[in-house]
Amino acid sequence: MLRIGLLTSGGDCQALNATMRAIVKTVYNNTKEGVEVYGFKDGYQGLIYGRYRKMDWGDFSGILTMGGTILGTSRTPFKRIDTPEADGVQKVPAMKKNYKALKLDCLFVLGGNGSTKTANRLREEGLNVICLPKTIDNDTFGTDITFGFTSAIDVATRCIDDIHTTASSHGRVFVIEIMGHKVGWIPLYAGVAGGADVILIPEIPYKMDNVVDAIERREKNGGRFSIIVCAEGAISQEEAAMRKKDYKAKVAKRVKPSVAYDIAEEVAGRTGKEVRVAVPGHTQRGGQPDAQDRILATQCGVEAARGFLEGKFGYMIAKVGGRMRRVPLEDVAGKLKYVDPKSDLVREARMLGISFGDE
Repeated sequence: MLRIGLLTSGGDCQALNATMRAIVKTVYNNTKEGVEVYGFKDGYQGLIYGRYRKMDWGDFSGILTMGGTILGTSRTPFKRIDTPEADGVQKVPAMKKNYKALKLDCLFVLGGNGSTKTANRLREEGLNVICLPKTIDNDTFGTDITFGFTSAIDVATRCIDDIHTTASSHGRVFVIEIMGHKVGWIPLYAGVAGGADVILIPEIPYKMDNVVDAIERREKNGGRFSIIVCAEGAISQEEAAMRKKDYKAKVAKRVKPSVAYDIAEEVAGRTGKEVRVAVPGHTQRGGQPDAQDRILATQCGVEAARGFLEGKFGYMIAKVGGRMRRVPLEDVAGKLKYVDPKSDLVREARMLGISFGDE
């Protein structure tokens, strides 16, 4: 009898269900042994407290196109992994105990950077773990792309598309805040796809003079409106030069909801134009996975299951150079993949006339 565990950890995204479906179908279809599947509820919290349900083939039928996660998810920060829960439960020992109590042969973890760090810790504790790269932010180190990313780009791009019509009608400047606290993959791709005039991402600190110049230049060239795509973590050159401690203190004192509102106020004051803010927010995590995400999720799930059937553990499934790979967990756990300011797409966007606020 083969016994496997599944959990989805961290922020939700599209294609989580598609990935679990691929894991389970591949295991069932490629072994003559009996298979037991245990789904842990609400991420690592389910593994900590033994909250799970035994699942069968039928649970994974009809979920390829379903967003979210049928198991539920939650955040269990790695930096507090050795700090007892509020009720005194020691997290790591509890997870090991529940894993062994179910006699699991492998735990499949669908998660991003923090989840991968915890998975690596469990690997170090002797558990058989395989990770699959889930996040809309596409910031997981060691893989070219994560599932959830292209679906989030589609949602963000549709928002930009819709804003274009109202911005044009009223001759306004719109600041559209796109998800991305530490990295700017979604705002970069959605900004290019949506025809933004300015794209502000954490990896390229901006100067407000340059943002204003880009808007005024567009107006002189006959543009009736402007679209600024702004990452949640967009940062000015002045802020980027600050000590991390001082910058965090400044952010903590922010009165407005986010940096997008600060940018909008300054643009309005310096240009005299009518400026509005649009925030698609968590819609970027929701809805059906697009076709590309379904394919990537299926590939990740099949390759993870294949590795399990071969008796190989302790890695993350990755797509590198168009090929599926197994990357050792210790090489990727907790590392972030940032946008390269000199990447082809950034260079091409600049040549198109898009401003990143740095020049």
